[in-house]
Amino acid sequence: MTPLRVVVAEDQLLLREGLTRLLTENGFEVVAQCADAVDLRRKVGAHRPDVAVIDVQMPPDNTDDGLRAAITIRREHPDTGILMLSQFRDEAYAMDLIGNDARGVGYLLKDRVADIGSFTDAVRRVATGGSALDPEIVALMIGRRRKHDPLEALTPRERQVLTLMAEGKSNLGIAETLHVTLAAVEKHIGRIFLKLGLGNEPLAHRRVMAVLTLLRPS
Repeated sequence: MTPLRVVVAEDQLLLREGLTRLLTENGFEVVAQCADAVDLRRKVGAHRPDVAVIDVQMPPDNTDDGLRAAITIRREHPDTGILMLSQFRDEAYAMDLIGNDARGVGYLLKDRVADIGSFTDAVRRVATGGSALDPEIVALMIGRRRKHDPLEALTPRERQVLTLMAEGKSNLGIAETLHVTLAAVEKHIGRIFLKLGLGNEPLAHRRVMAVLTLLRPS
């Protein structure tokens, strides 16, 4: 099986090398490393990786250069997944990255890298068109008050299921987390789609639109 190809963008040398080693040891092919946003865009254009793992804050300006580069890469290279790593618990950064399409996007706090299994699973999901959002970021998003909340029609269990969908879990992963059957999860998801008015779209698109409904402010 051909390994997934990754570009790693991180300005701190030790962390960049650590990420590269971790990914390589877990079956990925790191095709390039970058220390700034300009080099990141150039190397993604040259290598066309399956996924780019990017720090939010990078040179040349040391602000949100990595995030801005990631948004540009999504537009110019839509087949490349984007997994942002950040020390900032800032939902605005995540929503700027997601825009109107949660496919092939991830936003994790850097602390999550220590959980190697979860981190590498997130890289794989994003590389293959899925999503992976940090639970803390999702909690911030769904904890905000809304004037017109489209989620009011959902039961507490349906909200749980939708939250786990936003974190990028598969139906099986949701079932294992909630200790319920796969059939029960599928029924919950069907009711979520119905209540959010998403009954006539392809399944993958309905999942994305349901997640965006959860994350967007009203």
